[in-house]
Amino acid sequence: MLSLLPLRLPSPVAATAPTTAFLLPALTRVSLRRTPPRSNMSASAAAPDSAASNPATTAAGGEEGGKEAVDVLVQYVVLRRDLADAWPMGSVVAQGCHAAVAAVWAHRDHPDTAAYCAPDNLDRMHKVTLEVKGETQLKNLAEKLQAAGVRHKLWIEQPENIPTCIATAPCPKSQISSFFKKLKLCK
Repeated sequence: MLSLLPLRLPSPVAATAPTTAFLLPALTRVSLRRTPPRSNMSASAAAPDSAASNPATTAAGGEEGGKEAVDVLVQYVVLRRDLADAWPMGSVVAQGCHAAVAAVWAHRDHPDTAAYCAPDNLDRMHKVTLEVKGETQLKNLAEKLQAAGVRHKLWIEQPENIPTCIATAPCPKSQISSFFKKLKLCK
């Protein structure tokens, strides 16, 4: 019979429970850092991480209140609101998935993408899903990203040839968040 175990087992339990011994090595690799609740879910809110617990992040410099600021890797996904109102939810979600996977695959050799997809970071990936009003706003955003050299994928659904979504390749948040700060979270 399989039972759920707490993440932190007292050492006497670990020593006397031979059926859990195979789980203990995996538990020692799990990050037990406490993540505070998110009070602000805006696109500009930084997710708390520490450089020690997340090797995919780099220090952004300086210290504030004894805590070192970190620059988390993030992937932005931007969907069209007009399609979310007209298409089934599953179809809209699929567009975001297509764009996100395509952006990661197209930039798989970049160090930021490698760090974002590293085995020790898979459970800590940061994505922000935003929305634009329609096709014109999506194309304008794609042009701005292209002009600035931001790695991204504009997903164009085929055979209809409809631009549906943009996903960035994983990038340090400080480098790309300014392009998305005026957009709303997708709801």
